[in-house]
Amino acid sequence: MSATIIETVDITKIYGMGDISVAALNGINLKIEAGEFVAIMGPSGSGKSTLMHILGCLSQPTSGQYILDGEDVSHLDKAQLAAVRNRKIGFIFQAYNLLARTSALRNVTLPLLYNHADAKLSVEDGDQKARAMLELVGLGERVNHQPHELSGGQQQRVAIARALINDPVMVIADEPTGNLDSRSGEEIMNLLHKLHSQGTTIVMVTHDPKIAAHTQRTVILKDGVIDVINHNGNHHPTLEVQHEAA
Repeated sequence: MSATIIETVDITKIYGMGDISVAALNGINLKIEAGEFVAIMGPSGSGKSTLMHILGCLSQPTSGQYILDGEDVSHLDKAQLAAVRNRKIGFIFQAYNLLARTSALRNVTLPLLYNHADAKLSVEDGDQKARAMLELVGLGERVNHQPHELSGGQQQRVAIARALINDPVMVIADEPTGNLDSRSGEEIMNLLHKLHSQGTTIVMVTHDPKIAAHTQRTVILKDGVIDVINHNGNHHPTLEVQHEAA
């Protein structure tokens, strides 16, 4: 039986006060198991970004419980949330968020600087692990390249390697193909499928139904509540075509 990585119980998020308060989320109940690949969708104002921020420990719910990997993180302060984020969550952003004039290797090792776990890696071991992560995403020959020397797809691969460096319990991908052309976007989705097949739990926010269809489940929000959950199966037509071509 797989472990539950995410469990939200009646999560609400209210902005403002009194008559001008707005409920961005209004009672979200969601479970995501270890090893799942789940998409979150919804129109502008649906609450999907707010939910992503809460799931990513970037903000707290107004009420309700958020249990991440068995730990109730609903009422942690900012410093405690930051520690949980660094230890348990890998982030992939639409805009890559890489440091300019910094090598791919150093961008990937950056989260290690903020990892205050007991088993903190030495610089040498951290570099070795970062090289392994870059190999995993197909950039073993680009370790010393800076972002401006890489294509958009390659920059996103660096960001994925960075997201994996601390062995997170899940990866949150916010519009990971949003800044990419269709071919590069397909390559990134293929890579996410590869990581998923190796057991990585992935939660992806997207506005694109074609991208969402790559996942096992799509959670669609509307007006701050879960409107519908679509079960997409575990198919991957792109990879199947590639296997046939091979």
